[in-house]
Amino acid sequence: MIRVLVTDDSEVFRKLLGNLLERDPEIRVTGQASSGEEAVERVLRQPDAFDVVTMDVQMPGMGGLEATRRLMGTAPLPIVVVSACWSPEEIDLTFRAMDAGAVEILPKPRDGEPLESYAQELTAKVRRAASVRVLLPAPRHRAPKRLPSLRSEELQVVAVGASTGGPQALKVLLPRLPAAFPLPILLVQHITPGFEEGFVDWLGTLTPLPVRLARGGEGLSSPGILVAPAGAHLEADGTGRTVLSDAAPEHGVRPSVSVLFRSVARRYGNRGAAVLLSGMGRDGAEALGAIRQAGGTTFAQDEETSLIWGMPGEAVRLGTAEHVLPPEGIATVLSGMIDPKKTRKEEPQNSEVKQDGQYRDA
Repeated sequence: MIRVLVTDDSEVFRKLLGNLLERDPEIRVTGQASSGEEAVERVLRQPDAFDVVTMDVQMPGMGGLEATRRLMGTAPLPIVVVSACWSPEEIDLTFRAMDAGAVEILPKPRDGEPLESYAQELTAKVRRAASVRVLLPAPRHRAPKRLPSLRSEELQVVAVGASTGGPQALKVLLPRLPAAFPLPILLVQHITPGFEEGFVDWLGTLTPLPVRLARGGEGLSSPGILVAPAGAHLEADGTGRTVLSDAAPEHGVRPSVSVLFRSVARRYGNRGAAVLLSGMGRDGAEALGAIRQAGGTTFAQDEETSLIWGMPGEAVRLGTAEHVLPPEGIATVLSGMIDPKKTRKEEPQNSEVKQDGQYRDA
């Protein structure tokens, strides 16, 4: 049984959310809170009473962002943000809550939206959240981990795939790439429709690299991060340009990491690198092998740092991931693969790289 604390300042919405959640026989709403303060107080008073918290963002007094920070710092448990995706301020707060540790996002239902489909999405996200292994803040000085020393003067593109836990991994990986990282990065992050623009804006706060939502037709000769929009597959075509398609979902999702990885293998072969980050399921795991077989370089996030070691864990099981590393290690290796003549000499932010190929957090 998954026990849920529903947090929202609207009593009507709390009741609606509770009724929708309890359509699933494996979910029970065992508490309600009308503010961030009340949610924090209830969890701290009964730390073993709840498995998941749903969290409104804008509430009188302590809002959802501060409540998420407090809970993740004192009594961490999976938090699903239920937010209005049509308000720019709300979207900004939503991704700051993700930054603070929330693991899933869900929009509030619009007027007239069929509640049956909304209930299915809501319960699916709560179920996924309940399976997350919530991570405490990592020690500031972890034991050094030996990293491979790679160099690929022909590397032309990096493809990245992520799902649940992906934003937390990207928060570590992207700031550690040098500001002058010279290659395009194609990113598929499974995300709820309506939050893509906010996600792009949030990524832009993590890195000096330009971040844009892919529109299709962009050339892949310039640096920057192109993000797949919700509802469309992102691919690299034979001419080295982006393509968006509405082909059938793969692994139940569109955009699919698998579609992106296969296109990079076809177009770039040994000149491509791919990274598979935290997420549930198998999307991208087998397709990572297409890049490895073509001579490209493949990475999977390690189990220790993954909120959900589903996608990267499957890649490890299949043998499609050549290197299994934490996000900061992946960033360090990718940075080291680049010809120093193509970029300024900058160390990845917030890390120190030792001459023997080891690293430690700064």
